[in-house]
Amino acid sequence: MIRGIHHVGINCRDLDRMTRFYCEAFGFRPVDEGFAWADEPVMDHIVDVKGSASKGIMLRANTCYLELFEYSAPPPLLDKPLRPNDRGYTHFCVDVTDIANDIEFLKTCGMTFNERDFVDVGHVKTIYGYDPEGNVIEVQQCAPDNDFRLERVAG
Repeated sequence: MIRGIHHVGINCRDLDRMTRFYCEAFGFRPVDEGFAWADEPVMDHIVDVKGSASKGIMLRANTCYLELFEYSAPPPLLDKPLRPNDRGYTHFCVDVTDIANDIEFLKTCGMTFNERDFVDVGHVKTIYGYDPEGNVIEVQQCAPDNDFRLERVAG
């Protein structure tokens, strides 16, 4: 039985910078001291990447875990992050209580929004932005009558 999503994994170029960003911007905290591997066939098997080497850390905010990786081998096939219209996992969404103020705070932490403002579509106010390495993060504020409010899963 599927109980829910445990964590979102993000591959990054600078693990220390991205750890600071996600802790400062979203209140994540490290779960432990992190991890690393190289020349480990079991890890190559798990991640399905031959000759893999990586270091990483698991972060937690409330009931959400975020796992950051910085691979040193093999070199990536793509140099750019995925865009919202590319195949694969392209974003995660944070739910906020005051989207205008929260976007301004996120900008001070290093997020960019390409000089765009959020859009109010009735059931949600929302916009996609970018972390310091260009990964897509959606910022949303649900309307009180939205059926997908976090309060519905918390209780």
